[in-house]
Order: sequence, then structure tokens, then C-alpha cells
Amino acid sequence: MQAALDVILPTDMSGLLIIMLIASAMATSALTAAMGIGGGVLLLAIMALVMPPAAIIPVHGMVQLGSNANRALMTLKYINLRVILWFLPGVIIGAWLASLVLIDLPLPLVQICIAGFILLLCWGPAIPKVATGRVGTLLAAALTSFISLFVGATGPLVAAFIKQQQAGERLSTVATFAAAMSLQHAPKALVYGAAGFVFSEWLGLILIMIAAGVLGTWAGLRMLHRLSDQRFGMIFNLLLTLLALRLIWQAASSGWV
Repeated sequence: MQAALDVILPTDMSGLLIIMLIASAMATSALTAAMGIGGGVLLLAIMALVMPPAAIIPVHGMVQLGSNANRALMTLKYINLRVILWFLPGVIIGAWLASLVLIDLPLPLVQICIAGFILLLCWGPAIPKVATGRVGTLLAAALTSFISLFVGATGPLVAAFIKQQQAGERLSTVATFAAAMSLQHAPKALVYGAAGFVFSEWLGLILIMIAAGVLGTWAGLRMLHRLSDQRFGMIFNLLLTLLALRLIWQAASSGWV
């Protein structure tokens, strides 16, 4: 039994840490399914505490791919396909550009910019329709997909953008966001695999965390159906604001601001 576990799970992590990561995948999937946002960033923060730095973003990306794809399937009829059709080419362009450069962006600057856009989208005036239209969606997808491959923290920005597109309707917001993030996380396997990351060493843990996320998503969606659009919008904006403030705090803690 132990030999089998050694094959499918990372050997340099204790059983307690692995159990914590699996439980975190379930809890954060439930949070995102119920409230629309927050789970991915929270899971990234937890993984950063216990995993080797080189494995955090690629492993997190694959777990989030599974979690978002599962949530998209569970809410398939609510997905705004017109948004996704314009989001997809933007993802391809952004991932392609990122694979060409693979540069070290100044993380504090990226964090400040993301936080500023999130706060603007949550509390500022409604952005013009043209910005959330077809071309705006393509550009937003390209930019956030490019950044995501380096910092893995663009989910809140995509969520805030899609919430404005869907006029705060909770089910279409959650469903369309899940589909968009599934597309955005998918290229990470190709880009990081080409860069030399050995996914096979983490595949067992990734699959188990995805399976745990299925249970969390199911529980979270049950809670989502009980919320009104108004309450969902209030909680959604509050969570996004907290995540934006966290990004600002991280940038300030680095001594950059």
C-alpha cells in the first residue's frame, strides 16, 4: 500500500501536508462555487506555504483547470457562449506570447495593477459596453492569460470583468467565469511542460485534489442556488475587494511601494 502511495504522491511531502492540500482543494472549490470567487487565490496561498516554489503555479494551474472545468460542466446551461467564443482566441494569443518570453515580470507592479483594476470594476462606474464587448473580451483574455502564466493570480480580475458583462446575474457569472478560467488554465500544462516541469511527479496529487474539488463544487453550487442575485453581488464584491487589498498588502510588504 505504501509503495503504491509513493508512486502516485510526492515523496518529499508528509502525509499530513498532502491531506491538508486535498481538504483545501475541497473547501476552496466549495467557496468558489458558492460565492463565485476566492477559492483559487486562497488555494494558491495555501500551496505557497507547503510546496516547492517551482511546483506551485503549474500544479495550482492543473488543479484549478480540473475544478473550473467541473464547475462549468455542472452549470453548462448558464454559460454565456458568446463571451467564451471571444475569450478563447484571447487565451491562445496571451499564452503564445508568454511562451515566447517567459520573463520575470516585477511581481509587485503586477499585483498593484491587478488590484487597481479589480477595485475599479467593483466600485467604479460601469465600464463602457464596448469594453465588455467582443474585442474587449478578446483583449482582456489575452492580457490576463499572459500574466497568469507568471503570477497565477488573475482570477479575481477575470471574475470582476465577467460580473460586469453578466450584469451581476449570479448563475451566468459563476458558470461563464468557470468556463473562462478552464480555458485560461489549460495552456499552463503545455507551457510549463515545454519549459521542463515534470508533471508526472505530481500527477497523483493533482488528480486527487481535482476529485476532492468535485465534492466541494457540488456543495457550493447547492448554496449558490439559495442566494439572491443582490446578496450574491454584495458578497462577490466584498470578496474581490479583500483579494485586491491582499494584493496591495503583498506588494507593500515587498518594499516596492
